[in-house]
Amino acid sequence: MKNILITGGAGFIGSNLALKLIDKDYIVTILDNLSTQVHGENPELSSPLYKSIKDKVKFIKGTVTSKTDWQNAIKDQDIIVHLAAETGTGQSMYEIQKYVDVNINGTAILLDLLANEKHQVKKVVIASSRSIYGEGKYLNENGQSVYPKHRTAEFMDRGDFEVKFDNCKNLKLAATDEESKIHPSSVYGITKQNQEQMIMTVCPTLGIAPVAFRYQNVYGPGQSLKNPYTGILSIFSTQIKNGNGINIFEDGKETRDFVFIDDVVNATILGIEKEEANGEVFNVGTGVGTDVISVATGLIKNYNQEVAINISGNYRLGDIRHNFADLTKIKSKLGFEPKFNFEQGLEKFTNWVNTQQVENDNYEKSISEMKAKGLFK
Repeated sequence: MKNILITGGAGFIGSNLALKLIDKDYIVTILDNLSTQVHGENPELSSPLYKSIKDKVKFIKGTVTSKTDWQNAIKDQDIIVHLAAETGTGQSMYEIQKYVDVNINGTAILLDLLANEKHQVKKVVIASSRSIYGEGKYLNENGQSVYPKHRTAEFMDRGDFEVKFDNCKNLKLAATDEESKIHPSSVYGITKQNQEQMIMTVCPTLGIAPVAFRYQNVYGPGQSLKNPYTGILSIFSTQIKNGNGINIFEDGKETRDFVFIDDVVNATILGIEKEEANGEVFNVGTGVGTDVISVATGLIKNYNQEVAINISGNYRLGDIRHNFADLTKIKSKLGFEPKFNFEQGLEKFTNWVNTQQVENDNYEKSISEMKAKGLFK
């Protein structure tokens, strides 16, 4: 069980995972298309992520939408870690076919090959997402679990950004555990739900152990500073480094569970190595929500570079209000404990950004695309 294929292995999570696995004497193969959105132009020459794994792995430049590329990559593999995916929540709402083709159909090709061709794969680890929980879990006045529906423009246009559930007036945010209702509010979330369910359903019928990790908002050194569609810390950092102001959506009080890359890699390796993970789905996060205003002010403080913060009241359809993970299951079954709180991780991230070339700020381009589709208000 030493041969591991990582799809999307030249990306942020994949490259970090690959390097750690190499240190543990695994033989790593990577299938990646070196997307310009993540890696920039001429990625073989200029992408730090690609260069970090170059010559250390068997690298196949290809796509998960190609049956031939999958066939070449699967050969002689014991374990597959399937990370390759289109990942922008907002972008997924208008590039729908692309997200379905890569995330759902790419996974379908993998499973079709595993079901119908010879191979030696014993385990598949799938990168799922906190986005499948949609607006997450709340408690009503009686302490009962409730699951609010997606927020609508009717309320958000008035500056009312909190979730609604029937006539409840005192909803209390709760951590989402793995048994929480799955009701994604974006096309991205829908595709991740489909990926997870296909892997968890098909693999056991083939004698292959499936493991799914529902990653929260992953960040850290190595995160693409070129991609304006996903990764709030990298987007804000690029804006700050260009001396541009930060436009904070809604009222800035929306929260996410930011989990440091090293913790994500460690959790994933536990899933690879522990039999207790087989057939199970796990949250991966810190169990703590951090609001967007705190993210922006923390970055500005660490960079010691003053820029304007505009809490605009703008919003994107498909975004959720709050989410943070219940880690009870992954702690008890796999012994996982996050080692980095947000302040510690933020310092490591900003120290790394300070060593990087300042990238062009393409944020306004991404917003213009959403405005043109009526998804940014």
